[in-house]
Amino acid sequence: MRIMCLNGWGGTLHEEARGYLAREAPDVLCLQEVVHTPATTKEWLVYRDGDHVLPQRANFFRDVSDALPEHVAIFCPAAQGILWDGEDTVPSQWGLATFVHRRFPIIGQVQGFVHKGFSPDGYGEHPRSRSAHVVRIHDFDRGWPITIAHMHGLRDLKGKIDTPERLEQAHRFVALTEAVAQPGDRLVVCGDFNVEPGSRTFEILAGLAVKDLVVGRGHSDTRTSHYKKPGRYADYMLVNEAVEVLAFTVVEQPEVSDHRPLLLEI
Repeated sequence: MRIMCLNGWGGTLHEEARGYLAREAPDVLCLQEVVHTPATTKEWLVYRDGDHVLPQRANFFRDVSDALPEHVAIFCPAAQGILWDGEDTVPSQWGLATFVHRRFPIIGQVQGFVHKGFSPDGYGEHPRSRSAHVVRIHDFDRGWPITIAHMHGLRDLKGKIDTPERLEQAHRFVALTEAVAQPGDRLVVCGDFNVEPGSRTFEILAGLAVKDLVVGRGHSDTRTSHYKKPGRYADYMLVNEAVEVLAFTVVEQPEVSDHRPLLLEI
């Protein structure tokens, strides 16, 4: 089984991302920063937040779904705000998504928030609403279930330092995961956590009896050349002792986002 975690950067590198995901076709894809804009047929819109202006693939969720036609696609919105089409505004939903190959039935799941709640009338003030999704699937070939959880950790304008809000989001993430996982399950926990490796987030996640593969296997960078700021850690993948890791890669090429894909084979 191959499990991938990726912050999709709103589809900014759409052609590269779509081609890569179609070729790799992981059994489970945990995707953050997903744009879903059912109100438009335009291919591209623009996100504006002060001086931060970024092209967004208007229906990135649909694009990835098309690239993975054999997968069940689940979109989990965190907020509905606006994107721009020239000087016109278009209501657009933003969140994360999970794609599970159809041969693995989803036998349990929960969608919830690790910070704030759904924001229907705009993206809101920073730090903004953040969500998580947990699925429990069954592998018929091997005769066991596995629980996979991912979240998009909140962004704080002050940086990736520990804050009460970040510690609370870790506790919420653990609670959502425990609501789905069963004793003895293989467990994979991942996402763009937006914290440094020394964060107390990992002390809290240790309550799930999981260990990190990024720092634990000597990786020092989960960002690509498109990310120009200091602090090269953001994305993490953790597993419990029941998971037999065959391979784990922080993918450097191709660059499909400002984040590198994390690819786990178990």
